[in-house]
Amino acid sequence: MKDGFQIRRMTQKEVAEIAVEWAAKEGWNPGLYDAECFYSADPQGFLVAELKGKPVATISAVAYDDVFGFMGFYIVAPEFRGKGYGMKIWQAALNYMGSRNIGGDGVLERIKDYETQGFRAYYKNRRYQGVGSGELNSEDLIDIHKADFKQLASYDDGVFPAKRHEFLKCWISRPQTKGYVSLEGGTLRGYGVIRPCYKGYKIGPLFADDIIVAGKVFNALIGTVSSGQELFFDVPEANHQALKLAENYSMKVVFETARVYSKSLPSVAIGKVYGVTSFELG
Repeated sequence: MKDGFQIRRMTQKEVAEIAVEWAAKEGWNPGLYDAECFYSADPQGFLVAELKGKPVATISAVAYDDVFGFMGFYIVAPEFRGKGYGMKIWQAALNYMGSRNIGGDGVLERIKDYETQGFRAYYKNRRYQGVGSGELNSEDLIDIHKADFKQLASYDDGVFPAKRHEFLKCWISRPQTKGYVSLEGGTLRGYGVIRPCYKGYKIGPLFADDIIVAGKVFNALIGTVSSGQELFFDVPEANHQALKLAENYSMKVVFETARVYSKSLPSVAIGKVYGVTSFELG
């Protein structure tokens, strides 16, 4: 520990009390119960930089498997910015990621910085803001807690770049989290989740074979939220049908990120991705 500076791994409690809390202060609006699920994805992947015992920077570098990882929670405390601590923890995260293809969601004004580190921006993600309908209509859908998890995980494998079964099991079981699954003839055709956040609620993920299935699941999700209550929906710009879905419900864009990768765009069915799980973990 040189000059009182060190980088170490966070505990699950610290992920909640430092990383998630800082993200909330930055206006990123994480979920109230995200920390446990984030940590379950990779307990080794959450780093904090400290100066004389005081946290000055955070980052997550989640290694989903040997070939794919995702980085997020890259935050430097305001009073310590411009002092090089951010680059030090960034490099520590890259070292941990090794040769993996690394994904991330970067704020648009920092894209050139990511490019200098070898990342390339492939498309934007748009955060839409809307309101709940308070009119639950889950006809032809199944409560996600009653769905066959193996079937759910198998569908998720087709729309996410790596298997994340432990994360998914945690994600759908958090307090006040709701979800619905679309089954047709025993075949799973889509699912979606909505969870409470620091501000309102957030849908994510929402995966579906087509816009009709996505619309049914979306309708059910917004129906779990009281009429007029704020909710958010993170949509990949690369899926034009997903943009259409959000705009059909008069949702407005309030924030954008750029989805970056260090090697290449993963070969997933982006046409089935209507709502991103989270900007922190992909």
